[in-house]
Amino acid sequence: MKSQLTNYLNRYADFSTEEIELIFNSLSTKTFQKKEFLLQQDQICKHRYFIIEGLVRYFRTDSDGNERISLFGIENWWITNLDSFINEIPSQNAIQTLETTTVLSISKDDLEFLYRKVPKLERAFRIITEKTLIAIQRKDEVYMKQHSKERYYSLVDTIPDFAQRVPQYMIASYLDITPEYLSEIRKNR
Repeated sequence: MKSQLTNYLNRYADFSTEEIELIFNSLSTKTFQKKEFLLQQDQICKHRYFIIEGLVRYFRTDSDGNERISLFGIENWWITNLDSFINEIPSQNAIQTLETTTVLSISKDDLEFLYRKVPKLERAFRIITEKTLIAIQRKDEVYMKQHSKERYYSLVDTIPDFAQRVPQYMIASYLDITPEYLSEIRKNR
């Protein structure tokens, strides 16, 4: 776990062994079983999670009871509800595992402490957050220009094993298409 996190963080800044030790010792390891929640909708998000192994979905349930998936998190990704985490307000979304998932988690207070002790960590998280926002914007821009079929092909071509790990109805929700139409797309590929 430590080497996985070290390799990940060193993509954004050059951390010393001592800094990595301090960071790693501020994290908690937790394993969630399939379908467990890291965060419930309307709960205040208390942690940022680094996915060591597993898969999660980030979604909300609308007033009609429909689930709207806005993203998935896989190995070597950080996931949280940033608005809830930073502003300490109830989350409009939930984070739930789709497979047994092991994460490293950090609280807001511990993260703020680390930002003061290891300033380059704050820079790393800024870059990570920027890249995440850019990815979300690109997804929205690309998906607005593409037909449903192209969105599906783009997803499975970019992350080939992803489609094998996620139930088709969840992929349909993420792509904002019906499960029936997704089934048709898959048949004709």
